[in-house]
Amino acid sequence: MTVEPIRDKAKIKQMYQLLKVKDEKYALLFKFGLNTGLRISDIIPLKVKDIMTPNMQFQDYLILKEKKTGKVKKIKINDALKKLIKEYVRDTGLSYESYLFPSKKGGYIGRIQAYRVLKECADMLGIQNFGTHSLRKTWGYWTYKMSLYNIGLIMDTFNHSSQSITLRYIGVNQDQKDELYSLVQL
Repeated sequence: MTVEPIRDKAKIKQMYQLLKVKDEKYALLFKFGLNTGLRISDIIPLKVKDIMTPNMQFQDYLILKEKKTGKVKKIKINDALKKLIKEYVRDTGLSYESYLFPSKKGGYIGRIQAYRVLKECADMLGIQNFGTHSLRKTWGYWTYKMSLYNIGLIMDTFNHSSQSITLRYIGVNQDQKDELYSLVQL
């Protein structure tokens, strides 16, 4: 099974609401992935100090070294995500040194635990072909649409070697093929 982006904004909103009721930590994790395009393995070990200053103001950029590629990534966190992070840090009482997504067992939540919680909510909403990578793909899919199809920039952000890889990765090729089949009705 290939995981897919979430192409329906209503489903994204419903999933966020469901996660917020279940556990605010996973709701933020969901939004963090959707708004940064980072892999789950790069999100879950983040600490408050990775995105905020000691006086709890936001840094200009989140700078991290990707686990998979070893490349340094510099991300400007958008205002909507900043607002969620600020409320979450305040409501949960996290300190500057705290993990943003702490585990009850100490340290930070695991990739499999994150998958379980997110997948359960996706299943409840009938979102098919969902995995943690769907968050990254969803960011790519919606960024592609909202940037007026600037595939080059998205390709660069994902470190892909070709536009066709990026288009396939974010599920656009399938969308375009589906549209083709609906054009001709003989």
